[in-house]
Amino acid sequence: MTIPAEQLDVSRFLRNLSGAIPKETHISAVFIGKDTVWKLKKAVRLPFLDFTTASARRHFLERELALNRPAAPEIYRDVAAVVRRTDGSLALSGDNSEMPIDWVLRMAPVPEQDFLDVMAARGRLTPEIQDALADCVARYHADLRPILGWNSYGALLRTAEGNARSALAAGLAQDAVYNWLQQLKGELLARASWLAGRAEAGSVRRCHGDLHLDNLCMWCGRPVPFDALEFDEELATIDVGYDLAFLLMDLDRRVDRAAANRVMNRVIARNGDAMVTHGLPPFLSMRSMIRAHVLAANNQVGEAHAYLDSAESYLSQPSVFVLAVGGLQGTGKSTLARILAPEFGAAPGALVLRSDEIRKRQHGVAPEDRLPESAYSGQADAAVNNVLVEHACSVSAGGHTVIVDATFLDPGLRRRIAAEVVAANVRFIGVWLHASLSVLEARINARRADASDATVAILHRAAAKDPGDLDWLVVDASKRDTALAAIRRAVAATTYPSG
Repeated sequence: MTIPAEQLDVSRFLRNLSGAIPKETHISAVFIGKDTVWKLKKAVRLPFLDFTTASARRHFLERELALNRPAAPEIYRDVAAVVRRTDGSLALSGDNSEMPIDWVLRMAPVPEQDFLDVMAARGRLTPEIQDALADCVARYHADLRPILGWNSYGALLRTAEGNARSALAAGLAQDAVYNWLQQLKGELLARASWLAGRAEAGSVRRCHGDLHLDNLCMWCGRPVPFDALEFDEELATIDVGYDLAFLLMDLDRRVDRAAANRVMNRVIARNGDAMVTHGLPPFLSMRSMIRAHVLAANNQVGEAHAYLDSAESYLSQPSVFVLAVGGLQGTGKSTLARILAPEFGAAPGALVLRSDEIRKRQHGVAPEDRLPESAYSGQADAAVNNVLVEHACSVSAGGHTVIVDATFLDPGLRRRIAAEVVAANVRFIGVWLHASLSVLEARINARRADASDATVAILHRAAAKDPGDLDWLVVDASKRDTALAAIRRAVAATTYPSG
């Protein structure tokens, strides 16, 4: 990569100021100093942008500042003019007192080890950081203003066709790209009315647009997004699910499916957008194709083909079912559900509907915040159960596997969810976990920062109740591996019947 000739003086000035060789992309040069980072937009014209004039570069730097400051105010400082003094030397100026020759965005430096792509490569994206990342994304999207009247289907179709052209220009196989595009068009068309409904409901917003691990960092102990897409409003005016999909695809490919599944489930636990799962096959596929053609254009052919394969695999339609896991508090329902979820269904794995998380969302608190006893009234229980059943049916009918995690002590609720799932033409598997009271007591006492508010006293009250006749598969939950194996066998037998 090179700096355009007309910006060489500015580049030398910034290099001397920072004491560092710039990190370059095809559209920017970033000069990282000890206390300040200076970002220079290159004077280039590409099919999707034109930075050839200083006024255009200023405009898009100011747009970048405006887009990123709300989420990262401590990182994004200001836009400064590069001016030429009467003696011919260059200087930075915060006003227009002298004629600017260029403009730079000033930011705070972030240590390399705090970028999430680096952390992912080093195995440092712990479950706690994954949860914080999901909370960050849910909060980021919640703060954006809905854009009504947007034609999501048309915009996504144009984006897909543009990605196909870029893939061909980068040298990816014509047949593979053409087949991908045709299949993707079919998936988008099948979801056209669903996309329109989401747009009408406010799910389309001016999003980040480029929300992957490279554009997230740790700042003051929490994940923060940066470098939102600033040069194309249409590419960034998208369904929040498509914005999220870039991160999920990145986690799936660069960390593992369990990380992607955990983040997906945590985001949905916070925002309640369970039906976003219906759009994940085309959303993930399009994001993977973007990565494929970018890698191919940079001559990383092997990786490009791997992402092309992923773009195709994300469109596959695996078997769909609802797995309900019940039992007393402490039987390990949530632990087993979290382990099993990445293994089942379409990428990035099953949606876990946990009654404790739904209750916390309905009361406007984080999953780990404790609720008063009044939040567990009969009326509150009914509200939670209604969401459990409705989401289990709608999500599974929409093509995504669901694991429902609740005590299911009420036989009426067990009958209801089984009947309504089957009525939606989806396979249903009910599992009842059990273990000795001493095991359950020890597990409850060992909990830390968990969505469950159950205590040993609550366990004892629940254990004294008659759960009624059990027609679900009864599994001994005393040993995790044994319980997991029993549930996997039940799923395999139900999903893939012999004979």
